[in-house]
Amino acid sequence: MTEQPNIPLNKDQKDVNDNTAEAMMPMSDSSDKQPAQDQAPDKELLNKASLDRKRFNKNVKRKRMARTPAEKVNTSDSAATSMTAHPIFTDVSQRCLVAANQLKRYSKPSLLPADTRSAPDLDIGFGQQRALKALHTALDIHASGYHVFAAGENGLGKRTVISRLLSLIAADAPTPDDWVYVHNFTDPRTPLALRLPAGQATVLQHQVNTLWQQAKKRLSQRFRSDQYQSKIEAIKNDTHQKESHAYDVLNAEGKQYDLALTFRPFDNKAVFVHPSQLSTDSGEPADKDKSVSNRDKTADITLETMDTKADNSAYGSEYETELNNFAQKNHMQKRLSQLTIALEQLEDAANDAIESLHRNIAKRALQPLFAPIYEQFSAQPPVVEYLKTVFADMVTHVERIVNGDDEEFVTALLATTPSRYAVNVISSHEPDSGAPVIFEDLPTHLNLLGHVEQITQLGTVTTDVSMIRAGALHRANGGYLLLEASHLLEHPYAWQGLKRALQSRKIKLSSLEQMLTLTGSLSLSPAPIDLDIKVILLGEADLYYELLELEPEFDAVFKVRADFHDDVVRTHEHELALVGKMADIIDYANLYPFDRRAQAALLEHLSLQAEDQDRLSLHSDLLIKLLHESNRHARLGGQDIVSAKHVLQAIEDMDERSGYLRDLYWDELKNGQQLIQTQGEAVGQVNALTVVSYADSEFGMPARLTAVIQPNIGTGEILDIERDVDLGGSLHAKGMLIMTSYLRALFSQHHALNFSASLAFEQSYAHIDGDSATVSEGCALLSALADVPINQSLAITGSMNQLGEVQAVGGINAKIAGFFDACREQALTGQQGVVIPMANVKQLMLRDDIIAAVKAGSFHIYGVNTLNEALTLMTGLPIDTMNKKGRYRKETLFGKVLSRLMLWDENQNTDDDIDDKQSKKKAKKKRKAKRQKDEDKKKAAKKEKTIKEPLSKEDNDIIVEEIAIDEAY
Repeated sequence: MTEQPNIPLNKDQKDVNDNTAEAMMPMSDSSDKQPAQDQAPDKELLNKASLDRKRFNKNVKRKRMARTPAEKVNTSDSAATSMTAHPIFTDVSQRCLVAANQLKRYSKPSLLPADTRSAPDLDIGFGQQRALKALHTALDIHASGYHVFAAGENGLGKRTVISRLLSLIAADAPTPDDWVYVHNFTDPRTPLALRLPAGQATVLQHQVNTLWQQAKKRLSQRFRSDQYQSKIEAIKNDTHQKESHAYDVLNAEGKQYDLALTFRPFDNKAVFVHPSQLSTDSGEPADKDKSVSNRDKTADITLETMDTKADNSAYGSEYETELNNFAQKNHMQKRLSQLTIALEQLEDAANDAIESLHRNIAKRALQPLFAPIYEQFSAQPPVVEYLKTVFADMVTHVERIVNGDDEEFVTALLATTPSRYAVNVISSHEPDSGAPVIFEDLPTHLNLLGHVEQITQLGTVTTDVSMIRAGALHRANGGYLLLEASHLLEHPYAWQGLKRALQSRKIKLSSLEQMLTLTGSLSLSPAPIDLDIKVILLGEADLYYELLELEPEFDAVFKVRADFHDDVVRTHEHELALVGKMADIIDYANLYPFDRRAQAALLEHLSLQAEDQDRLSLHSDLLIKLLHESNRHARLGGQDIVSAKHVLQAIEDMDERSGYLRDLYWDELKNGQQLIQTQGEAVGQVNALTVVSYADSEFGMPARLTAVIQPNIGTGEILDIERDVDLGGSLHAKGMLIMTSYLRALFSQHHALNFSASLAFEQSYAHIDGDSATVSEGCALLSALADVPINQSLAITGSMNQLGEVQAVGGINAKIAGFFDACREQALTGQQGVVIPMANVKQLMLRDDIIAAVKAGSFHIYGVNTLNEALTLMTGLPIDTMNKKGRYRKETLFGKVLSRLMLWDENQNTDDDIDDKQSKKKAKKKRKAKRQKDEDKKKAAKKEKTIKEPLSKEDNDIIVEEIAIDEAY
């Protein structure tokens, strides 16, 4: 039995009663001060007003009785109505009821392999033919800018699919050349880049390292040999003899002027002195001829002897007298200067002879070492040219190499060769190995384009060609490079560097320090390397659109977009292909095989994840997780094959791990903190189905939606509380506006919308978005307008357009499960169920316990196409049935809405009429009182005139007669 709820008096009805009571009250104004004989007409007026008020109330009551007979019938016969369903309700409920066999699509184990060991081979492009076609297009075109952006959700396995495809293509592709950096002997700050055939870079490096070791050893042996020492002594002796002969000739010429050539002991400089200044060690005069001819003996003259003779003033005066011919002495000094220049040239010639000897020795020693390397790399002229430069440099600096006292010719740190002769391999490939496929998981500017390292020694920062480090572009040059787009954009200057390299098709190393600080220390500027590569960026579609909008040149660099699908059509062939994918993952991870029932359980769960009976999810991450956790349960159970129960246990465990927030909500529901009513009826109140998503947790839950009407206020405005407090998203606001437009178009042609309303999700404190509550909002609002209760045993979800057609929504399985759990928590009555869009029926993949409840008749699922069908199921009434005159019948929901709209309008008009009549009566009473007052004044004036003036007999008789008449009244 259902009771009709008591309808409280609205504001208009209260105003009518208040005005009636005010009209019945006696008036209290200035007329109370009049004499008793003047109050009789006022009482009569009041009595007449009371009679008019009673007649008016009877007329109003009669009109109301005539206007709302259907409401009286419904109120008195509410019990009968609840016991006997309306034929339209019966027809709609039967037509919209979803059968149990429509709630889930099962896979047939008999059509699947016995276990995954007998599964078909993996098809790399399964489900992603569109993306693979785009990839092939980009790979076949070698023009600039034909790089690929692979768009799709994370977890689809984009990288795995693309890597396997590229590996197959790269295996048949030509192997790219090797690249090395070597020292530039002409400009050391600009190292040279040499290109070699595949596999030759390491060969060249090894040959140069071996060459250096052998060259250093052979040169050391040659320069320590007796033959070399004898040649050096011969050159020195020859030079010494020439110097001695020159000094002898000059000394003989000086004897003509009585001058002797000697060498000062403190600086060994040749000077001319008087023969008396020369002495032997015994103090006797020295032999001049011997002092000049033997330079070593003249150098033995001691400083003491010179000082002793210098102090002898007598000897000095004698010496001055002997050397009086200054012109001759100056002449000999000039001759000595000329001899010094000649001797320096003689020493230069000796040094040149020694250097020539060194070079000849180095050439003879190194030529046999370089000759086979020249022949080995004869097909690469740049390499031969470089080796010749190395040979010439070794010959030129042979002394520094042998002495080992120069840092440039000392073995570098962590190397076997001086950096001057180092061959730095940037990229090297095995011959006939195909093109490289590289994935860079940390795409910084340095890791992409390479960089030049620096080392600090004793406070000095140095670098050389051996410290050049290759980047991902160097390693993938001639092949394919895979990058995560989001990771690329996280690092400064990484995208700019990649874009510049792809546009110029050259890899040029640049100092990131100079980019960031606009300064920097002196560094190398290696020669650029030619770039021939295909880059594939991996990312989501939203990121692709953002890059198109924010980066003007992005479309010019990445001209091809490859879209990866989330799911695939569920056919038997595709189920077998997915089993093949499972088998591939199982083999790679060395898991137990899965039997056919386990395969069927996995396929059904993939359909649940796809939210469609006819589709299968392609998310590889989810499948890998399920396979590993199912394998764990089989291993813990001592089984060597995975069965369906292990898969179901893994699904249950995953659901439990992500159900912490859901458990908190159910605890609040059990404790009564969350108000959800799954039985009875209520006006303007609906159980709406929602989905809560937070991080990796997603679950359905019912939410109470209420509508409140304010009559005679506004023109049909609907206040969305969620939107006004910024808790509603744009899609939610769109759904509200669509529902508002639908209601205006529905009723405004029949009657003005003389109300305002408000809608709110009760106990909702989080952000709400989506238009899936449009149908539930329409049901709540129309229930409040018609004052018709809604069955709380049913929950509803669905979107709606302006024509009243119900549209599909997302998360339908989670929403149904959420309300089913709430009903089960509050006890299933057999009347509970959900109302969903008919378009969502194909997406149902419900739990087995829900399907069992539907089969048992304790839970129901209805699919509707229009709002009218939903309203019929929720209210049990016909919605828009019309009579012969084209008007909604009074027993329909829309008829009740129009009746209330007219009732509110009449109540407002009645209040206005009452106010007008009361105003007219007050004005009439005031005019009557004024006329009475004027008449009293005239009578008083007439009496006063009679007293003051003498009257004639006739006038006196008239006055007496009038007084007698007045007294008689």
